[in-house]
Amino acid sequence: MGFLKKAGAALTATAVSYLWLNRQGELGRTLESIKRDVSAIQERDPAAANMVEALTCYAGLHAVIMHRVAHHLYRQGLPVMPRIISQINRFFTGIEIHPAARIGEGFFIDHGAGVVVGETTEVGDNVTIYQGVTLGGTGKETGKRHPTLKDNVTIGAGAKVLGSVTVGQNAKIGAGTIVIQNVPDNSTVVGNPGRPVRERGRKVGAADVDWTHLPDPVADAMQSLVRRVVEMENEFKAAFPEKREEIEKAQKDGERELDKIFEYYHGTGI
Repeated sequence: MGFLKKAGAALTATAVSYLWLNRQGELGRTLESIKRDVSAIQERDPAAANMVEALTCYAGLHAVIMHRVAHHLYRQGLPVMPRIISQINRFFTGIEIHPAARIGEGFFIDHGAGVVVGETTEVGDNVTIYQGVTLGGTGKETGKRHPTLKDNVTIGAGAKVLGSVTVGQNAKIGAGTIVIQNVPDNSTVVGNPGRPVRERGRKVGAADVDWTHLPDPVADAMQSLVRRVVEMENEFKAAFPEKREEIEKAQKDGERELDKIFEYYHGTGI
């Protein structure tokens, strides 16, 4: 019975909201934005077979639709109702978007569970975020305290973008990354804290990154150090032949431990 009551409340709130939007002349613009959101799913998710599936089976789309209604009511100054819609939205979709957050067209929340979008967040057009993403603040200060995402940004699962930072156009944030500083246009950021990645000395941009083999700056640095240690050990063996057997035994012991470390970094130990 509790679920049915909440479902009835959701339908009632949505119906009242649409009537209000129609009265204010906002309904047409809201529906146009929703069309762009549906198109974004079909363009970016190969699992979406058709428009009917996108409309009925994507919690992220349901959350965005309810947010667009709540946001327009918020802009009109209607009290309480925007926050009620936001809470109903969270109950049904597991996605929390503050009604004051400004979101552009073509916004796609894939999978959706656990997504949080804070009050002063600004999102450009054609942005994609995955499950577990937080666009949050870093304290109790007032004013602008949440992120700004420019157009065509993609944020991977579990990433956190915190504070009044700006993520530039066409940027990509790797899964699990913590972003607390501005991200340049056309860049890819990974790690904790997030930093632009480089591959073979070249900065990797958003357009050419291989998402299944993201560079790991920490692992790369460790491998570089290991290579240098091996070189020094070989030089030591050449300089002190009488210690050769002892050095080789120590090398074999060290290799076993290094294998464990690199297995962990490549995912085996996680």
